[in-house]
Amino acid sequence: MLLRPNRQEGVFIGAHAVSEGRLTRRQLADGPYVRVLHGVYADVSVARDHLLRCRAAALLMPPAAVIGGRSAAALLGAPAPEWRDPVTVVLPEPHKWRGPEGVRVHRGHLSPGEVRGDGYGLRWTAPLRTAWDVAVLETTATAVGVVDAMLRAELIGVPEMDDLLRGRVGRRGSRRFRRVVELADGRSESLPESTVRVACHLGGLPAPVPQYEVVERDRWLARVDLAWPDLKVAVEYDGEHHFEDGRIPKDDARLARLTAAGWLVIRLAAPDLRRLDDVVDRIRVALSERSART
Repeated sequence: MLLRPNRQEGVFIGAHAVSEGRLTRRQLADGPYVRVLHGVYADVSVARDHLLRCRAAALLMPPAAVIGGRSAAALLGAPAPEWRDPVTVVLPEPHKWRGPEGVRVHRGHLSPGEVRGDGYGLRWTAPLRTAWDVAVLETTATAVGVVDAMLRAELIGVPEMDDLLRGRVGRRGSRRFRRVVELADGRSESLPESTVRVACHLGGLPAPVPQYEVVERDRWLARVDLAWPDLKVAVEYDGEHHFEDGRIPKDDARLARLTAAGWLVIRLAAPDLRRLDDVVDRIRVALSERSART
């Protein structure tokens, strides 16, 4: 589902508002407005998220430029960058524009079929082109996570990514795109889950099964984020939803069911993702110990 806003209401260029007499410079500085990008403001009631930054960038971009990369993926419904992360803009040659602080300009050819728009000034790259740029511009882990989400939402499919790759063999970025396609898996349900899965691959571990349904003696026990079923090892990521009302007791009961059935569950949280080498070592040890028992 496309999450983009369908118009530019609530976001404006400050200098235009002053020159048109809608605001004075003092009102702009002291009023209930937040500066989104240099020269672009929004009412404080508007949610401060990456989509707002995209709308602000759209007001400044030259007509040939479009929102691209991970920013375009966010407009399409994939996990969005943080509020302060730069907006990615694709600018075709020979146009020149550096953009303000908070905008990352990527130069590249754009064909008409690779551009979408909403009729209100917001333009972004089509899903398949978006996936390509994400693979080229982002780290492997981030790119795989975004492409996983796009696959899960059926914005793109593996066959069409394969077709694109065959048509661009040898082009700049093709190796990075190939690697992302090989690692992508639409079964993943979160960016952290994809990040851990990629870390396992880079660490030389056997590939886990995403979103594995654990069934013991015809009884369904749980669905786990990542699993090595033959060894009964699972990885669970406890995101913010884990701390919602009533969730912790349910998760604990679920863990107890898995443990009683002989599963070893490695639980991770946000701080663990900053030490992925340690996470991979923990999983490696668990798999080795389990393998030695068989």
